Amino acid sequence: MKTIFKTEATNTGGRAGHVKSDDGAVDLDIKMPGADGKTDGKSTNPEQLFAAAYSTCFAGALQAVAKEHGVDDLGDFSVTAIIGFNKDEDGFFIDATLDCLLPTVDKQKGEDLINAAHEICPYSKATRDNITVELNLMIEA
Repeated sequence: MKTIFKTEATNTGGRAGHVKSDDGAVDLDIKMPGADGKTDGKSTNPEQLFAAAYSTCFAGALQAVAKEHGVDDLGDFSVTAIIGFNKDEDGFFIDATLDCLLPTVDKQKGEDLINAAHEICPYSKATRDNITVELNLMIEA
């Protein structure tokens, strides 16, 4: 194993606190959103941070597998991660949905790319068999 890099962030105050990365790039207040999932626009929450991280990591994985699958141009592609914060009789848990828009490929190639990316994405590996992750190929109308 070769470590490419390490990074760190520290939270103080939990879900009503603050998080800051060691380099100061992340320096955010943490606050629970309302029942509608909306924040006050000035603070964030762990699920929003996870959505940002997972969507970015998965997009990078798509770029990596595209070349292996003969796709040189993904065009104006995107990955949207929707993270659900849930509670049942066993306690709190999250789930994830990844909506992937790949405008330069057909349906079959898009599904192949998404499934291949899910195999190599570090966030997908970390969540595998731990949370429900739904993969969606979005089709432009």
